[in-house]
Amino acid sequence: MKDLGKMFGSGTSNARQFGILFSLIAIVFLFEILTDGLTLSPGNLINLVSQYSYILILAIGMVMVIIAGHIDLSVGSVAAFTGILVALAMQDWHFPWPVAILYGLVIGALIGAWQGMWVAFVGVPAFIVTLAGMLIFRGGNQFFGNADTVPVPDGFTSIGAGYLPEVGPDTGYNNLTLLLGIIIAAAVVWNEWRARRTQRTMGSEQAPLWVSIVKVVVLVALIIFVTFLFAGGRVGTSFPISGLILGVLVLAYAFLTKNTIFGRHIYAVGGNKHAAELSGVSSRRVNFLVMMNMSILASLAGMIFVARSQASGPQDGLGWELDAIAAVFIGGAAVSGGIGTVAGSIIGGLVMAVLNNGLQLLGVGADRVQIIKGLVLLIAVGLDVWNKTQGRPSLIGFMTRKRGSDGGNKAADEPVLIDSADNIVPEGGTPDTARPPAVTPN
Repeated sequence: MKDLGKMFGSGTSNARQFGILFSLIAIVFLFEILTDGLTLSPGNLINLVSQYSYILILAIGMVMVIIAGHIDLSVGSVAAFTGILVALAMQDWHFPWPVAILYGLVIGALIGAWQGMWVAFVGVPAFIVTLAGMLIFRGGNQFFGNADTVPVPDGFTSIGAGYLPEVGPDTGYNNLTLLLGIIIAAAVVWNEWRARRTQRTMGSEQAPLWVSIVKVVVLVALIIFVTFLFAGGRVGTSFPISGLILGVLVLAYAFLTKNTIFGRHIYAVGGNKHAAELSGVSSRRVNFLVMMNMSILASLAGMIFVARSQASGPQDGLGWELDAIAAVFIGGAAVSGGIGTVAGSIIGGLVMAVLNNGLQLLGVGADRVQIIKGLVLLIAVGLDVWNKTQGRPSLIGFMTRKRGSDGGNKAADEPVLIDSADNIVPEGGTPDTARPPAVTPN
């Protein structure tokens, strides 16, 4: 059983995330049965990724905001505001669509800098700043768009409604999607091999070889299965371009939060802001950058939605902030900050997406869909809080424990502080009491 416990957690185990992952798989198979096979049909999967990719992009930025101890209520309005300005720029100023995308990202950066300035340097709580932003930019969307829809050109729609093109010989599948699946499968094998090599070099405890083999075989089989589903859609469709953008962002931000000094500083500020400042961490810089980053991703999400809809309208972005926040908390983030991962937020977002999609396929009304989604969010967070109040191990804390070669555990929900020299500092300590950072195998 000990070896099986290492199946999906070599070095760092996150049982909460894998519990949610197994819940996601269970939900998928439940709806697959209830919908007579429609859930895992190629057309539905392609539509699922295309329809919810912008929410998952928002979840990437939102988890960083929440880890830092804040909340952003303006993301839907920022997305809508950027969408209308980009659409007008292409219609009235004849911007080429690549230039319009850069223009939209600049708008997002400026909005993020504006809100980040109030949060980081003025000291206004992010809840209030972004609540004001939600009203300001929602009004701005309707002011500049005159509460009307603005169409966008065909080239621009490729980022939201485009797919990997058909190339090469006729295999009955989309060849680029097959190639993408092969690359991902190879990356899984290489990553597991690299992790074992690193553990061996450092003298860390290793799971038996058979555990790694079973893990890789299961993941590769799942990747191949999903690849053939996406590649086997009707002619002209395949893996969405928006899904490709999402995948790149997930990899980039997972690396940023786990393997960079700035990523560690985000966790430090969210875990204990005052102790982090004593350790040399600039909480103002961290808060400013996470708010700016959130607005940039919101702008990208807004442009992808407009591209998929082929027009920008006054109702764009309504309720997006709630879906993004729900995805982050279902994915294991803590309300108080300091805990959360990009991967967990994506899984949480997929749970909500599959749940919403499956209920729609079953013909459940929008009113009941909202009720069910609210209950899922409440139960997911409530179970963890209940475990803590009962004196039992927190699901979140258990899943984010770091396991070293000596078999000892260190809970990840214990505040970890990083000073300016990248030393780990005990809670309440100062740089003088810093100890060298522990190295945890991947």
